[in-house]
Amino acid sequence: MARGRLPSVDVSNVLNEEKKQQVIAFGRLGWSLRKIQKTTGVRRETAADYLRAAGIGLRPPGGWGRSAPAKPANEVTPDPQPAKPANRAEVIPDSGAVLASPPAATANASAGRSACEPHRETIELELSKGRNAKGIWQDLVDRSGFAGGYQSVKRFILGLRGKSSPEACAVIETAPGEECQVDYGSGPMVRDSGSGKYRRTRLFVLTLGYSRKAVRLLTFCSSSQVWAELHEKAFRRLGGVTRVVVLDNLREGVLKPDVYDPTLNPLYRDVLSHYGSVALACRVRDPDRKGKVESGVGHAKKTPLKGQRFETLDEAQAYLDHWEERWADTRIHGTTKRQVAAMFAEEKPVLLPLPIEPFHYYQYGKRKVNLDGCVEVDAAYYSAPPGWIGQEVPVQWDHRYVRLLHPRTGELLREHLPQVRGKHRIQDEDRPKHTPPGIQHLLLRAGRAGQQIGVVCRKMYEEEGQVAVRRIQGVMAMAKKHGSAMVEDACAVALEASASNYYRFVRRYLERGPQLPLSLRQVDPLIRELTEYRDFIQRKTQENQP
Repeated sequence: MARGRLPSVDVSNVLNEEKKQQVIAFGRLGWSLRKIQKTTGVRRETAADYLRAAGIGLRPPGGWGRSAPAKPANEVTPDPQPAKPANRAEVIPDSGAVLASPPAATANASAGRSACEPHRETIELELSKGRNAKGIWQDLVDRSGFAGGYQSVKRFILGLRGKSSPEACAVIETAPGEECQVDYGSGPMVRDSGSGKYRRTRLFVLTLGYSRKAVRLLTFCSSSQVWAELHEKAFRRLGGVTRVVVLDNLREGVLKPDVYDPTLNPLYRDVLSHYGSVALACRVRDPDRKGKVESGVGHAKKTPLKGQRFETLDEAQAYLDHWEERWADTRIHGTTKRQVAAMFAEEKPVLLPLPIEPFHYYQYGKRKVNLDGCVEVDAAYYSAPPGWIGQEVPVQWDHRYVRLLHPRTGELLREHLPQVRGKHRIQDEDRPKHTPPGIQHLLLRAGRAGQQIGVVCRKMYEEEGQVAVRRIQGVMAMAKKHGSAMVEDACAVALEASASNYYRFVRRYLERGPQLPLSLRQVDPLIRELTEYRDFIQRKTQENQP
């Protein structure tokens, strides 16, 4: 036994079948043992044993380009003879042994006659990008006018890289219009107009559970609103809505995962409710529940988008839409054995109809109630009910309203109109008692307390300006202490008497008590009308004139 060589043993249990087929495929391509070891990680001695067991000759070291490609070990090259029909037996000279034509030679011969041979460079380039046989065949048909079938391309590629065993996936059957599944995946590289650099896009996929009809949309970024808008766009493309939407637990849709009672994103929940649908979140780490959309994401990533680059997002979406219409919708689905477009034609009439108006989007977040009793939204301040200082409350806002909600029940606490930046929007019942109200608020309160009280307060403000604010507050305090009726009568007397200081007059009037006359016009038997005194004085004055 040569030094450094391992004995030839049965190594069928050393490598798995996929690695074994990979080594054999590289050996048939004429790769050296050193290159096979570098690519696959399998030792040269082990690879050599597998190649010998498969009947593949080993290329001698340093023989690249100086000798013919390696042939199977059990193949004998006789003298040149006329070509023989395929699959005929050969007789080894001088031995009489009969050997069947080797499979590798047959494969090489069929590859040489393949319709894919003129496109070898294109196929190898697409394979280097990681694309699969289906996507390569579809591009050859669209771009190069390839007339061959998919199986022809598949056989040609198998001869280049070997077979790969597919993974099993679960099958979930649903009624027409009952369910759709949604998910995100990674999209192609697209040049960003802002930075001028290529960016990885996100691929949104919605797949109908019955027909497998899919809608695929591309976006640069994601948020709660973008996630909901993609649903709306997909619903409009389908022309209807399913009753259930199955999704995983990504943050845009589910805030708190729970298999029995998940906490949905409020915006996403409201959008689905607007369209008459409900969300069904999967178990954590259970992708098989939405295996149809998982397959749809993988189909798009491996077939039309793998290795592709686009200059604009619109160009990428147009390419994806063309592929969807030309190939995805017209294919015969592997599970249903029917065309996707034909099954969608059966499912579309039972989808829920679209609402008349689209959903009006709002922003959502949680805000802490500050010491002033307000929450901050877009640099403006909005009051919360008393008793919420220091607590977080959910807030919804748009260009029309700002709504504060109860954190547990979702009940509406306060609704405000939008305020400009840096300003407050506080309802009267939310103002703290120690907060001085504005002058308009004071005058409004005075008018509600009594007509004469309101007139007195307005006259004080017109005559004295800002100095009268405290005095108006004093009048309102007296109305609270003595009652609005007594202050109303006192203000009427002050107006009739044209008092110089209304506040002092009303205060002293109330301090003297209600036993005093309430009006200077009260009639007494000893007191005559003032008009009589006036007429008496005029007569006396005329009599005394000469």
